[in-house]
Amino acid sequence: MLSVLDLFRIGIGPSSSHTLGPIRIGKRFLEDLKSAVELDAVANVVVELQGSLALTGKGHATPKAVVLGLFGLDPETLDPDVAEATVERVAAEKRVALLGSHEIGFDPETDIVFAYHIMPELHPNGMKLSARGAGGIVLFEQTYYSTGGGFIATEKQLRTPAPKDLITTGRKVPFPFGSAAELLEHCAREGKSIEEIICANEDAMRPREETDARLDRVARVMTACIERGLHKDGILPGALQVTRRAPAIWKKLKEQPGANEPERLFDWLNVYAMAVNEENAAGGQVVTAPTNGAAGILPSILRHYCLSSPDPIGDARRFLLTAGGIGLLYKQRASISGAEMGCQGEVGVACSMAAAGLSAVWGGSPQQVANAAEIGMEHNLGLTCDPVGGLVQIPCIERNAVGSVKAVNGARLSLHSDTPSKVSLDQVIETMRQTGVDMSSKYKETSQGGLAVNVVEC
Repeated sequence: MLSVLDLFRIGIGPSSSHTLGPIRIGKRFLEDLKSAVELDAVANVVVELQGSLALTGKGHATPKAVVLGLFGLDPETLDPDVAEATVERVAAEKRVALLGSHEIGFDPETDIVFAYHIMPELHPNGMKLSARGAGGIVLFEQTYYSTGGGFIATEKQLRTPAPKDLITTGRKVPFPFGSAAELLEHCAREGKSIEEIICANEDAMRPREETDARLDRVARVMTACIERGLHKDGILPGALQVTRRAPAIWKKLKEQPGANEPERLFDWLNVYAMAVNEENAAGGQVVTAPTNGAAGILPSILRHYCLSSPDPIGDARRFLLTAGGIGLLYKQRASISGAEMGCQGEVGVACSMAAAGLSAVWGGSPQQVANAAEIGMEHNLGLTCDPVGGLVQIPCIERNAVGSVKAVNGARLSLHSDTPSKVSLDQVIETMRQTGVDMSSKYKETSQGGLAVNVVEC
């Protein structure tokens, strides 16, 4: 079993698969390299970006991620300002210090190769790294894949068939599950909520105090990201010259504290989600939830419904544990990669997770929580990933705002009945997977179709 904390990774924007993943790949490559040859023998490193990493890598700051990864920096503790200064220094000096120690020549313009013509067989986000010694002799070469949400894998890992019995593999936990049906069976048999089942599994991985501390940190980083986004004006990076809108909306909301029209709820959810995704687009610190491109939905609902409740810490933990449990189903049974599933695998999954988490906070039964998750995905099936200019801005920022409102509606609908929905959560997850497989690659984070080709970039 994966941990829910595997889904909530702290890092920098703008993309979990195209920024966070490549940072981790760069560091992983050098660590693997050290076990094969002496680091001092390396004279040059060449990085080849394949598939979606090549096609939308520039807009997703993948070259920047490559540089940071070669320095061996940790995305979770990386300061965005330090990251920017590091990349600017490498661009000027044409040198990097591998894992922060062994310095070599490195020109991002020539040593990062965009292999637009290669679409990898195993996963659309391929990254091949080669370490060369004196005379250009290849000392070590490895291909890795950024599989979404900051997760990475080697070619060997992806070629190894998944075990038929997912329940008996991986970490040993008291309540293993490979489907929503099995998760609900645990809840019914034990008389526990989904949150309690997930929490018991987390207890098998680490002390409860550590889990609580890490969940609380996730909530703090999400909230801090909202606060930064609400107060930072300006233009987002890239040729689109998109203006940050969250600060202006926030100002209007504060100037009209007594307004009580029902639609005002949309404004609060919208502004929180947009604040996060504008920060993400600017390369700020965010939490994958489950990805950077969908990072605004859970924080929006967390801020509006959990942190203002009589029990903010308890509700935040309940929300994240429940949402994370649902997210594990998508990660294990399908994918949370936009390059594999389209945006249904990012915003769709985040909407499903958030609807489930909010249903739990509102006192929903395990079945109602599962129904909320099903509603959240059912009405995002087929959602394409076609970022204009390869930037995580249009339609991504507004899409998170809309996804937040949709998640709340899904949670509300779930509470009207405790009977299983006609379409089960497992069925909708499988439908998402099949839809992603059938979807044209033009609509899966390649910027070769949809809005990406019908909107003038600049």
